[in-house]
Amino acid sequence: MTRDRSFGEVLKAVFPLLDGDDLTSCMVVSRQWRDIAKDEYFWKCICAKRWPSICKRPPPTLSYHKLYQTFSKPAPPQPLLPPQISFEDLEFYIDLWSEQQLIFSEAISGQNLRNGIKNRPRDISEIITAHLDDPDYKMIMQVEPSFTIPLGHHITVSVLAARRDTNKMACILNRAVFDYIDSNAYRALAYDYLNFSPAHPFISGIRAWVSLLFLDVNNDNIMDVFGIEIDFCDAASSEDEVLWLLDMLDWK
Repeated sequence: MTRDRSFGEVLKAVFPLLDGDDLTSCMVVSRQWRDIAKDEYFWKCICAKRWPSICKRPPPTLSYHKLYQTFSKPAPPQPLLPPQISFEDLEFYIDLWSEQQLIFSEAISGQNLRNGIKNRPRDISEIITAHLDDPDYKMIMQVEPSFTIPLGHHITVSVLAARRDTNKMACILNRAVFDYIDSNAYRALAYDYLNFSPAHPFISGIRAWVSLLFLDVNNDNIMDVFGIEIDFCDAASSEDEVLWLLDMLDWK
């Protein structure tokens, strides 16, 4: 008993010198170590080093031990809850203009947009093939038949979305301009900033992107468009993230 008491005094002298991780490890060595290491004095010393102001007014509910365990390390990422909508609930309305003339107009179900391109044209470039095979999440529709756009034309796109579960609609892009055409990547890009519901006042600055995927630019500077892609790469990189983002839009 005297030996245990003497050893306990040694531990009480050593424990205040340890950091929080080491003291936590000491708590699993034995019952004696755990009982001594639980002393709030040791944890107060550790918290005082990490948050000196905490000693000026002790926390009202948390013990110092609990305070350290709760806030000393970054919280692990939390998995997303299942989204409240699905692509089966959604319909997308896509309209394209070239020099104010309507050149493409289609209503496509969310499920078809989710399924992507099933029958790829044979003459697409290796760059586009690699893009389509990339694991990053994409929503793509195949344009059948394909349509052509002269380079240099002022091309705009609007995209509306409707949801069957609430019978409401939202605007995703409103006459956004394709002001970047990358002939080497066989893509033309346009974007617009999303409008979110007032229920989410701190969410802003997230863009919706639309890409035109084309086969090649021929000698007449004509783009042959075979696919349209929508993505929200600023904030969403998975199907669940996309659905959560869409659910937060300003549906009317």
